Amino acid sequence: MSEPDELYPPVQYAPGWMLLALGVIVLSILAICLILLLTRPRPAAAATVPAAGDVVALLRREHLDAIDGIERAWRDGELSARAANLELSRATRAFVNEYSGLEAPVLALDDLVARGVHPALVDALRRHYYPSIFGRGPAVDPAAGAEAARRVVSAWH
Repeated sequence: MSEPDELYPPVQYAPGWMLLALGVIVLSILAICLILLLTRPRPAAAATVPAAGDVVALLRREHLDAIDGIERAWRDGELSARAANLELSRATRAFVNEYSGLEAPVLALDDLVARGVHPALVDALRRHYYPSIFGRGPAVDPAAGAEAARRVVSAWH
């Protein structure tokens, strides 16, 4: 027999190849980090969350301004008394909805009474808005309706 076959160790990578592979991996990680950094949403400019009392005060102010606007439009002749009372009813119900989540804009007076809503709302609907909107006679004075709406917005708990 011939001489025994010699065993050769496995071929080793040259150190240059290992450095090249390591460099590619590092560059890939840096590219991914750069892409993530450049594509993430920008933070809002120092947005602060208002306190609960501030939100309620802002909501009240917004609806009181809307009531003032409706009354002003009626006084300027842009709205009839019936249309003004309809808008006051909508504004009042919208406030109740936004403040408490109660679906006041779509509930009838009987439904609101059954749910035990604040008496100021029931009084405003019963004495001012319903007779003006649904009644056959002349509409109730919108100035009184505006005052009733202000009472609801101010007194709602």
